[in-house]
Parts: sequence; C-alpha cells; structure tokens
Amino acid sequence: MGMRSCFSGFFKKANPYIAMICLQFGYAGMNIITKISLNRGMSHYVLVVYRHVFATAAIAPFALVLERKVRPKISFTIFTQIFILGLLGPVIDQNLYYAGLKFTSPTFACAISNMLPAMTFIMAVIFRMEKVNIRKVKYQAKVVGTVVTVAGAMLMTLYKGNVVEMSWTKYVHSSYIPTTTTSTNSDKDWIKGSILLIIATLAWASFFILQAITLRKYTAQLSLTTLVCFMGTLQSIVVTLIMDHKPSTWSIGVDMNLLAAAYAGVVSSSIAYYVQGLVMRKTGPVFVTAFSPLMMIIVAIMGSFILAEKICLGGVIGAVLIVLGLYLVLWGKYREHKDNEEEIPEFVAYRTKNNRNSDIVESVEMKIIPKSQEIKDEDTSACVPQITISAPVP
Repeated sequence: MGMRSCFSGFFKKANPYIAMICLQFGYAGMNIITKISLNRGMSHYVLVVYRHVFATAAIAPFALVLERKVRPKISFTIFTQIFILGLLGPVIDQNLYYAGLKFTSPTFACAISNMLPAMTFIMAVIFRMEKVNIRKVKYQAKVVGTVVTVAGAMLMTLYKGNVVEMSWTKYVHSSYIPTTTTSTNSDKDWIKGSILLIIATLAWASFFILQAITLRKYTAQLSLTTLVCFMGTLQSIVVTLIMDHKPSTWSIGVDMNLLAAAYAGVVSSSIAYYVQGLVMRKTGPVFVTAFSPLMMIIVAIMGSFILAEKICLGGVIGAVLIVLGLYLVLWGKYREHKDNEEEIPEFVAYRTKNNRNSDIVESVEMKIIPKSQEIKDEDTSACVPQITISAPVP
C-alpha cells in the first residue's frame, strides 16, 4: 500500500514533465512532416488553410460544450481584435514560418522560434505591459538575455561556418532534400528564410500581446481559440486565392500533404493548446517555456536521421546563444513572478443583509498573502491574464 501511494505521488509530480516532453516530440514531428510536405511541392498557403480547418473542427466541439454558460458576448471591439489575431497568427506568422522553413531547415526554424520570449518582452515594454528597473538583477537578466538572444539569431543568419558532421548522417539518404544549383543561390535562400522566420516570430509575439489584451474582456479561452482559428481559415483562403491562382494547388489526397495538414491542425493547434493550458495552470508559463530548447534538440536529431540535415557551426553557436538568452529572460521572469507572489493583495469583504434584502459591504480588509501560502485556482482565475511567455511552434 505504501509503495503504491509513493508511486502514485511520484507520477502525479512527474505528470507536467512527461506532458511537456511528449509535447516537444509532437512539435518536432510537425516540423519534420511539414518540411517533407513543403519539399514535395505543397503550397504553404494551402497548408495553412487546411491546418486551420482541422484545428477549428477539433477545438469547436469542446468550446461549444464546455463554455456554453460562460461565453461572453462579442462586441465590435472584441470582433476587431479577433480579426487582427487571425491576421497575426494564422495568416502572417504561419505563412511566413512555413516559407522560412522551406528555405532553411527544421532545426534552424526551431532555434529562431526560441526568440519568442525576448521579442514578447520587448513589445511588452514598448506597450507598457512590463516594467523595467535596470537597477534590479531580475530586470538586468531580462535585458541581457534579450540582447544575447538577438545576437544569436543574427549569428545564425549571417554566419554558417563549417558543417558539423554527425556519425550517422553518412549512412542516411537525403531523398527529401532538394539539391541547389549553386552555393550562392543557397546562401541567398538561407538569408531570405532567416528574415521570414524572424518576421514570423515578431508576428507571433504581437499575437501574444493582443491575446493578453483580448482575454481581459473575452475570458472564454477555448471559444477565443476557435474563433481565431475560424477567422484565420477565412483570411487564409482569401490570401491563397490572391497569391496562388492554380486550382491544382487545392487538390490533396491521402498522402504526406494530408498528414501534414491534419497533424499540424490537431496536434500542434488543438492537443498542444489543451496540454499547455493544463500544465500552465499548475506550473505557470515559465515552466512551459523552459522546455522549448528540447524541441530544437529533438528536431536536430530527427532531421539528421530522416532528412540528412546538415548542421553548421554558426547554427550551433547561434543556437547556444539563443538558449542562453532564453533562460536569462525566463530566470528574470521567474524572479519577478516569485516577488509578485509575496505582494499579492487579497481583498476580504464581509457582507450582511439589511431589511430590504440588499447586500451591504461593511468592511474591506487588505492583507498580504504569505509566501508559504498557496493561491487557490479559484482566486487566480479572477486576475488579469498575464502575457503567455511560451514558445510553441507556429
């Protein structure tokens, strides 16, 4: 009996770790499958459309059932914000991300996506959603981490260096990698892809900022995700019709293209959202973000096996800098979160009823919650949503 309870307690504590590790494998698979599909000629515009068709179909039933009683009304302001969220996430971010992935490699794209927390921090400071006191160590860590992250991304973009040979890549066939005519064209495509990935990450950071603002008034998260995916589907259809006029690009069979769209929509946009939400509720956004470099390592290993991907020295050094900067930003965010926990005010109101059965607030007491006291879930649900500093693959 004691052994069973001990094992049960260990498994309960290990659940968030297991969930996040499995999620990184899911994200890594999406990058590999999408890269193969793009190399086989699938239009990234059409891929975005089909991805969000699957995502909307997967999320909508849960939103309709679970949030039917708590779903707020949509005002014109909320509708405008949902429209812009659809543009920033599904349309701009994912189209540019897939285009950049086509020109570069899955490992490189994952490394650049680790810039997301730093970019989100910069934009939050610009919009005065984050405070910076340069005299304190936690803010210095976030600023230095941002600078190091940007430096790592610039190094990966401008310097490739020698190829780092893996022992197993000598025996892997590179049937999925298209050959380039000259090294000059390859370098131009690499720089073009790097710029597209950086702009995509900037759009994703903007998405988080606007999402945090929207969730203050529209608190139904599943419904908001469904509406954003649906709006993104409609907008992506319009963009595809403008950018790609060939009717043949819409054709999709039971092949790798269908698998890429379904996998990205169901796993990366539906299951991942649900799992991240559960883990984030228990551990916070910093814990969720800390696992994002693991995805880059998994993609690098899978890419070298499946795609015979070549990893350059500049990419390795740049990725190390990005991960170092990421953890500096996360450490600063963690310290800020812990300090705020010690100073959260709790308002306690005592109500009594008078003869007319109306509620009268007799007294309001403010007290400081001790550091050792845990905050219950029902108390935190009323707080203003924080910016989600996570780095999911777009």
